[in-house]
Amino acid sequence: MKKDSKIMIAVFATVPFLMVLGNSMLIPEFPKIKSALNINQFQVGLMITLFSASAGLAIPLLGYLSDRYGRKKIIIPSLITYGIGGVISGVAAIMLKEKGYYLVLVGRIIQGIGAAGTYPIVIALVGDVFQSNERSSALGTVEAANGLGKVMSPLLGAAVALISWYAIFFSYALLAVPITIAFFFIIKEPETNTKEQKLKDYVNDIKKIFSEKGASLFFSLLAGVTVLFLLFGVLSHISDVLETKYHIKGLKKGLLISLPILLMSTSSYLSGAYLKKKGKGFKKVMSLGLLIDCISLAILPFLDGLTLYLVLLALLGVGNGIVLPALNTLVTSAAGSGQRGGVTSIYGSVRFLGVAAGPPVFSLLYEISKTVMFLTASAIALVVSILTYIFLKEEILLAKDQDN
Repeated sequence: MKKDSKIMIAVFATVPFLMVLGNSMLIPEFPKIKSALNINQFQVGLMITLFSASAGLAIPLLGYLSDRYGRKKIIIPSLITYGIGGVISGVAAIMLKEKGYYLVLVGRIIQGIGAAGTYPIVIALVGDVFQSNERSSALGTVEAANGLGKVMSPLLGAAVALISWYAIFFSYALLAVPITIAFFFIIKEPETNTKEQKLKDYVNDIKKIFSEKGASLFFSLLAGVTVLFLLFGVLSHISDVLETKYHIKGLKKGLLISLPILLMSTSSYLSGAYLKKKGKGFKKVMSLGLLIDCISLAILPFLDGLTLYLVLLALLGVGNGIVLPALNTLVTSAAGSGQRGGVTSIYGSVRFLGVAAGPPVFSLLYEISKTVMFLTASAIALVVSILTYIFLKEEILLAKDQDN
């Protein structure tokens, strides 16, 4: 891989790193936020849900605009919007304190809209820039950066929260500035001949892709929503458990949460490298990852010791990390450059909706019992693993010469 390509991959990787901080930095500080704003677990979970839901709803429009006008013209304003949303939430928390809760949520919605034009469009742009097996490797690196963001975010969140919990919101804007500048000057976007396509023709082309590859795309998207739903549901739960049951707070809690996710980042990178070498076996890898999730979740409700608890959570991270590079490659390969933004935006939407659903659903299931919560999640992972293996046809999504 050329030096310029490696530099571009590094810049690409900063975008998912920043985007994932939007949720993951806040989760470890949920107990502190609940106390400061005088809200309950469900209400604090809405900070994740509304961010992710607004992103999920905005992504399809931004995906279309990226296909028509270019990826960079969407990604750069989106990064700026992401930072502005963080500033709004931070100012509301400082100025209004407990009364600022709803304005904090408004800022989170704006931030989510900004996030909609970052990672999903970056995936499409990576698909434009890199071809064949290099695409799997590049996407594995980008997904690893997403995982690294999850690893670093509990520690970053805990460190920034030493100043104040609302300082986290301002950190988003501070990080967005250098990333925006780097993206503007370093990333080179390939020229395409499809940006002047009429909306009606564009929608028909997307429909054609789904009519030809619908079943395989559907089960790819189902796997995507499942792994993010499970991950963020578990993260929101473990953050509360570490503080209320084990009385672990601050940087130590951030470190414990980050360790399992480190394995997710590592397995994403290794999975991407493996798929680059093999060029096949994508659905087997995805099914295996989901099966690992199923096993770890099935054992979790029967454990009390913190060490074993963290080991099983680490196994969950490995399962998710195995799934995502294969999934990203299949989705980005399912369409040519003229429709790739639309297809990856739909994928991005379901990912964000999975993140949005995780915390409140896990919270509601936990009210029944911890066992019900984990076994329900385990059953979901098992069913999706089986369906993926049976119905996903990777050769359909990996059709050659998509861009010709």
